[in-house]
Order: sequence, then structure tokens, then C-alpha cells
Amino acid sequence: MAYAEPTQEEVEAKLDELQEQADGIVQDYNEAKQDYEAAKEKADDLKDEVGDEKERYEKLRDEVAHFASAAYQGTDLDSPANVISVDNPEDLMAQSADVGYLSENQKEKLDDFSDSAERLFRLKDEADAALEEAKDKKEEIEEKKEKVEDKIAEQEDLLAEFPSADPASGGDDTAGASYTGPASGDARAALDFAFAQVGKPYVYGATGPDGYDCSGLVMRAWGAAGVSLPRTTYAQAEVGHRVTRDQLQPGDIVFFYGSLGHDGLYVGNGQMVHAPRTGKNVEVVSMSGYWDSQFQFGVRP
Repeated sequence: MAYAEPTQEEVEAKLDELQEQADGIVQDYNEAKQDYEAAKEKADDLKDEVGDEKERYEKLRDEVAHFASAAYQGTDLDSPANVISVDNPEDLMAQSADVGYLSENQKEKLDDFSDSAERLFRLKDEADAALEEAKDKKEEIEEKKEKVEDKIAEQEDLLAEFPSADPASGGDDTAGASYTGPASGDARAALDFAFAQVGKPYVYGATGPDGYDCSGLVMRAWGAAGVSLPRTTYAQAEVGHRVTRDQLQPGDIVFFYGSLGHDGLYVGNGQMVHAPRTGKNVEVVSMSGYWDSQFQFGVRP
């Protein structure tokens, strides 16, 4: 059964769809990566806390064991020697409450030991939960990574067959570009940085210095101006205040697609500098035509 070759318009529409899908999945990947790093950091911090509390617990246990063994030789279930052998903080608290024959100092030590045991058990549970969350986030990253690479491969296959159909073609990615426009202050610093990256490859999930994805470039550019931006396009769209197409000024962040999956920096004169997609480099490109049709709004940090 013969199949008709797709028309140029059909190929362009498909590439347009793939471009938006790939950009959106890259941002989902970036979010998953951020979540994993946060969960891993939390797990590591809790692991350190467990270690510190374990040292305190063991020191208090030795002190309690010392005065317990010195004062009692029997097997009275209410004795401190038996208190320190319980398996959980609830049992420990119940037994220690029944001990009425200790000195005030010994009671304080026993209370401290009980508190430490309870905190240690709790921290261990929290650390285990945080580690499990980090593992789940890491699996999510791998799933997102596979989806990104599938979309990229699909896009590259189409472009290899129809190279003239790239809807986002036409940019200048010549290395060594420099910004010569009217921007000043923070916007100037951001654009100077972005122009210095022109010619470097798009790498999804990358924030430099050797390659960038779209939001990674925007984040680093404004970071060079001393302005801290979040990692993803979704979060970057929520900073500063929004501006319309005719209100754009050099340095504004420009957002594309209904999903807000792509962004860049407005240069002026209807142009932007951005990291486009896998297989291309950071470039300066006109926002007329394709990009103008996908424009949503600008943000001024």
C-alpha cells in the first residue's frame, strides 16, 4: 500500500508540534532534576543529623549505663539498666517515668537519654523517607530523559529528510558576537553574557559553561547581572512583571508556546538571543514569522 509523501506544510506543522513538545519535556526534566537534587540534599542533611544525634545518644547511654550498673546489680524491670535496653522511645518513656529512686542529676541524664533516643528514632525514619523520595525523583528524571531523547530523535529524523522545513531556522550562531544595542545596567550585563555564549551548543538540562538549554541560558545571563532566576521556564515566567509584545525592551525574557516551554532574551529590533534545540547552537534570531506566532508574553526581571 503506497503512502503519499507529506507536504512541506505538513512537515513544518509536525516539526512545530515536536519543537513545542520537546521544549516542554525538557522543562519537565529540569523540574524533576531540581526535585531530585533537593530530596538528595535533604536526605544527606538528615544523615548528618542522625550521625550527630547517634554520637550524643551513645555518650548519654554510656553515662546512664555507668550509674545504672554502679547502683543496681539485680534485674528489676524498672531499673535504669533495663531502661537503656528498650527498643523504642515509647517504651523508654514509659519505663523511665516509673523510676523514682534516682538522684536529680541522674534523672536529668535519663531524661536527656530518653529525648535523644526519641529524636534518633525519628531522624532515622525521616532520613529513610527522604532517601526513598530521592530515589523516586531519580527514576522520574530517567523517565523524562527518555521522553526528551525520543522527541529529539523524532525531530532529527524529520529534519534529516526535510532540512528546509525547520520552522525555527534562520538564526545567526556565529561565535564571537557582541551586543551593541542600547540596553544599560542589569539588562546590558545579561545581554553581554548571552551574546558571549552565541555559537555554543544547545544541551538539554545544561546551564553552561560549555552548553545551555533555553532556560539555562536565561538563568545564567541574568545571574551574570546579579539577578537570581529560577531554573525552569515555568518558574521564570512568574518573576518580575509581564509585558506585551509592543512593550518589550532589550533584556526582557520572552516566552513561547502555550505551555511556556521555551524562552530567550529580547535583544531589540525584533530579535532575540536564545538556545533553540538539540542540534543547534545559541543564536540571535528574528522573532518575526515562526517565533512571533508562538510568542506569549515578556517578563522584565
